[in-house]
Amino acid sequence: MTTLVHSVAAAVLNSRKYQAIAPELVEAIAAAELSKGRSHKEAVKATKNQLHRSAAVYQSGRMEYDRWLAELQMAWPDATARQPLLRRLMTAHASTSERLPFLDDFYTRIFALLPPVHSVLDIACGLNPLAHPWMPLAADAFYLAVDIFSDQITFLNDFFRLTGVAGRAETRNVLTDCPADPVDLALILKTIPCLEQMEKDAGAKLLGQVQARHLVVSFPSRSLGGRQKGMESTYAARFAELTEGWDATTTRLDFANELVFVVGRGIAVSSQCH
Repeated sequence: MTTLVHSVAAAVLNSRKYQAIAPELVEAIAAAELSKGRSHKEAVKATKNQLHRSAAVYQSGRMEYDRWLAELQMAWPDATARQPLLRRLMTAHASTSERLPFLDDFYTRIFALLPPVHSVLDIACGLNPLAHPWMPLAADAFYLAVDIFSDQITFLNDFFRLTGVAGRAETRNVLTDCPADPVDLALILKTIPCLEQMEKDAGAKLLGQVQARHLVVSFPSRSLGGRQKGMESTYAARFAELTEGWDATTTRLDFANELVFVVGRGIAVSSQCH
């Protein structure tokens, strides 16, 4: 079985669309598909389909990281050019693109509910770290971003260095390798539905592993095509199920296409995430 798993994963990773995804995640999905009795060809197709639905569908076309970095290098000395460029780059990822119409209000409302934030963990971050200038973080804040696309992670590390952000991006499959460092704030933005497509109890597992004093957990209230389909009530109920019995304070915020829960938990944060 192990040899067959590696063979299926290698076939998937040989595709340009999936070649930058963390290999351990591809292997895990391949193993799950093979366990259903699928042939090699069927398992390759099913693994690609799962990766598309859970991750690749959010990337709008080819991600031109080298060109974007060059544009940032040219624009960054001009403070007035920074946010317009970052907004344009964030349109390349569906999750951040959907947030752009209310981005100014989004982090203002969230951070108004939080004490000073000195450390952030951004899980399945996509291009959300590019919204760093909109986040009223403490001056000494450290930002850790994790996602499954290695080329995206390289770009984000370059972005942090170029812009002087104290931060680091890492390629991780949070289903099996979630950062365990304590942080002031964990951002889990529209992530749980994607993870639960791959593993039914992934949301509960993730929330149980993250060591954060505060969580910002969000869900889409519309599909990528703009339809509501009862998503708001479905995800509100799912969040209530995931946090049942928690000793926590929760505030709900409603935006045009995103349902947000700001959660304060009684977890001591002993150190910043470095």
